[in-house]
Amino acid sequence: MKRLSSLYHFLAYTLIVCFVLFSSCADAERKSHQEKVERPEFVFLVHGGAGVFHPDQLPEGREQEYLDAVEEALSIGEEILSSGGSAMDAVEKAIIFLEDQPFLNAGKGSVFTAEGTNELDASIMDGKTMNAGAVGGVTTVKNPITAARKVMEQSPHVFMVGAGAEQFAASVGCEIVDPSHFYTQERFDALMRVQEANPSPEDNRGTVGAVALDRYGNLAAGTSTGGMTNKRFGRVGDSPIIGAGTYADNNGCAVSCTGHGEFFIRYTVAHDLNAKLKYQVTTLETAANEIIHHKLKEAGGSGGLIAVDKDGNYTMPFNTNGMIRGVVTPEYREVAVY
Repeated sequence: MKRLSSLYHFLAYTLIVCFVLFSSCADAERKSHQEKVERPEFVFLVHGGAGVFHPDQLPEGREQEYLDAVEEALSIGEEILSSGGSAMDAVEKAIIFLEDQPFLNAGKGSVFTAEGTNELDASIMDGKTMNAGAVGGVTTVKNPITAARKVMEQSPHVFMVGAGAEQFAASVGCEIVDPSHFYTQERFDALMRVQEANPSPEDNRGTVGAVALDRYGNLAAGTSTGGMTNKRFGRVGDSPIIGAGTYADNNGCAVSCTGHGEFFIRYTVAHDLNAKLKYQVTTLETAANEIIHHKLKEAGGSGGLIAVDKDGNYTMPFNTNGMIRGVVTPEYREVAVY
């Protein structure tokens, strides 16, 4: 009888354990399903650079120009994503628009080198395939972000620079312009101020970028810049460097950075954020704040980033007093400078 009683107890215990495990699995499945349902149809973010912004020192109407440019770039990405377009297309098209704005440090209106030239950098990355493309030090490519995408899709390479990048861009149909296209008096005056050791707060602000999550769960990121005012000897910053200024991974997040590029390169900021999200128990916002407000700032680096993860969470931290930025989802829209 004792043996029979023990058997009954064992069977009852086994049934209870099985029921608990089954319930837990069912709850987990329901939770997973809910998370998939709750993920936004799309998330799209853009930035126009982080830096030391002082409202009373900006040219008249400049803050509104920043906000209007972000609004338009968001609308470009929103239209593509809401109609079922890809994250890659949204990122590229929005950055093309930002590159064409003469008051942003990318494309038209890029800052000048110490030699009085404009040298442009850009990169783009597809989180679905982990493919990427970049160009550096180009002087005749109207929209470097398009050249970067062409490098990714129509060459076996990731990163092309200088004359070789320009020759490739021309061969695949990118619009080629005279270097004078990038000249603006405002940027040339900034170079003069820096060389005379009398810079203004705006003279070294720069970089534009975008990140996107589309309805198919694919992530993409892109960044474009004219670099640093008075940069010398072929200097290239973080913007065209995959893992430093740009990164996208469907299993993690998409990131575009802006700020003092040397620090973003040394600390591989974009990849670091993705790695923290994938391999640590943390949130996108917590990881990004740790990097920007602690790790980077304590090292002496200034700047910020925009990022969106695979679940549609997004963040836009910066450790300067301003970053031109915006976000749009089917339910929410925001643009800001400070």
